[in-house]
Amino acid sequence: MESESQPNTSPVAIGVNGWSGAQQPGDGPLPGETRGAAITPGKRLLVVDDEPAVRRILETRLRMAGYTVILAADGEEALSQFYRQQPDLVVLDVMLPKLDGFGVCRQLRAESTVPIIIVSALDNTSEKVAGLELGADDYLPKPFAPRELEMRIAAVLRRQEATVVPQPSAQQEVRHQTGIIRAGHLVIDTNRRQVTCKGERLGLTYTEFSLLELLFREPGTVVPRATILEELWGYPPRKATNLRVVDVYVARLRNKLEPDPRNPELILTVRGTGYVSQGVTSVSPTSS
Repeated sequence: MESESQPNTSPVAIGVNGWSGAQQPGDGPLPGETRGAAITPGKRLLVVDDEPAVRRILETRLRMAGYTVILAADGEEALSQFYRQQPDLVVLDVMLPKLDGFGVCRQLRAESTVPIIIVSALDNTSEKVAGLELGADDYLPKPFAPRELEMRIAAVLRRQEATVVPQPSAQQEVRHQTGIIRAGHLVIDTNRRQVTCKGERLGLTYTEFSLLELLFREPGTVVPRATILEELWGYPPRKATNLRVVDVYVARLRNKLEPDPRNPELILTVRGTGYVSQGVTSVSPTSS
């Protein structure tokens, strides 16, 4: 893995990048951001960073945005707080004492689908890919504008809420059996948000399923990577490396769906553009 020499002080700190805990004059909406997006009251965020100034700033800003904020200063405390507080989302720094952010992400993802946004001064591509491959939902390099973090948190939480499907009662069973896509050995139930392969259910995170649903919504139609980023992550690409998150998630999806991920049959790459699904044998409004 590539390494870079990093300064002792995190770039996200008071007086750095022109922001502190308070709203800044130029801290307006970012490209693609919707002002006033609704935030579900009571959402709990676990913010993990080893620098007190960073924790203080993020706590202030995120509480102003309407969240309940839980803090942790190292990797071990992060896991302890997670198990005790059960947050709705984790904002996770990489360079942590006791257990680094990658280790925390690996352990959380092994037993939970909680959304994870990694923030780190390590901005090289290999570090981003490493975090995303471990199961992080987004990666934000330091220094960053606080509004961008708020925007990404809101986008991830909105996406998560959209995927929550209540367990059907006996009377609702038929209504929830709609939206069946068959592709190869896969059966994709878009209402239950479940995928089975040869009768066995596959474990997809909500982001992975959302990507699968987007790609198979119109089989044979190319979906640009920029469109995927905007629809699933809620922001447009501001530089080419932003699109890397899409490539990593497609690779993760192929590893779970394809018999031979290196020679995919269901999700194909359209070089320089995006991805296209194929192999769909039927799309039905009701199960048979």
